[in-house]
Amino acid sequence: MFKKYFRLGWLSLLLLQFPVQSDELEVGEEGKFIPLVDGKDYVHVVHEGRSVKVVRVQDPDYELKGYFAKTIRPCPPFCIGAMEVDPQVDTVAEVEVFNFMEGELRDGTGVLIDARTPEWFQRGTIPGSVNFPFTTLTKDEDDPGMVEILQGFGAKRRVNVGVVERKLEEFGLLDGELKSDKWDFSDARKLMLWCNGPACGQSPRAIQGLLAVGYPPSKLKYYRGGMQLWQLWGLTTVVPGG
Repeated sequence: MFKKYFRLGWLSLLLLQFPVQSDELEVGEEGKFIPLVDGKDYVHVVHEGRSVKVVRVQDPDYELKGYFAKTIRPCPPFCIGAMEVDPQVDTVAEVEVFNFMEGELRDGTGVLIDARTPEWFQRGTIPGSVNFPFTTLTKDEDDPGMVEILQGFGAKRRVNVGVVERKLEEFGLLDGELKSDKWDFSDARKLMLWCNGPACGQSPRAIQGLLAVGYPPSKLKYYRGGMQLWQLWGLTTVVPGG
């Protein structure tokens, strides 16, 4: 299961170690390029083995259309979610996603996770993302699929943990905040999870599932804006396999 979801992601991380050739920048009205943020025109991400340049749509008249332009949906299930999934997990916005792409994602210490169902993922995703549906991240820590995923993220199974050792960890010693009774997350990767936006509960459920098996909150980040805000800003998306 883990290989199915992670194979293309690790190919992307491998290729990010090498320089990529950028295309000529396209410009908007009157030749003025609209950057991502002040001082940063674009971010390069490797997705499924090819370089993708994350930029803003350069049409000043661009308007979001389709599903993500809708403002009224039934609640439940599409209720506006809280800013935080958990007080210990950082909620981030687009600039932090850009920094994550150029930092942890590029050097292989982080994974950008599209926590939506495969049907949503196939419609389009944020470049560099790997699809781990929330349903795969909310299983018990002894579930074989969950075990494979956690090990793929760099977590290590613990055996024969002594009572004294565990008590010292619970008191904040011996890197206890990075360990649970069954898992050592000291070398586990940082994960940034997202889904369809502020009214989507899929990535929050995935984060709660990871916390339930002991994944350290310091290694988790929640991009609350998700696909809706990503597209509202006119940012690049990719269709898997396309």
